[in-house]
Amino acid sequence: MEEQNRVNELDVELKEDMALGVYSNLAIITHSASEFIVDFVCMLPAVPKAPVVSRVILTPENAKRLLGALQENVMKYETAHGIIKIDGGGLPPIPMNFGGHTAQA
Repeated sequence: MEEQNRVNELDVELKEDMALGVYSNLAIITHSASEFIVDFVCMLPAVPKAPVVSRVILTPENAKRLLGALQENVMKYETAHGIIKIDGGGLPPIPMNFGGHTAQA
């Protein structure tokens, strides 16, 4: 049994340059028949460009596993810390100007 546990262990390496992570306040998700692409974006007020700070490409199966893992972790968080409230009763709209000025004719 102990040998079986060793076979299932995964040695995950977190390199120093990745350890701090990156900040993202928007995720843009697209998909095809064979993959899901998640672009993590950092939008800042009065900055006309919102850079993609990270891109993750997943198989459909792994995207569904990620969805399940996120759902499970949100439930655990809310059990420990209370319900996460989203203003407006739903997801906030994505500003199409990404925090920059709105064009006028």
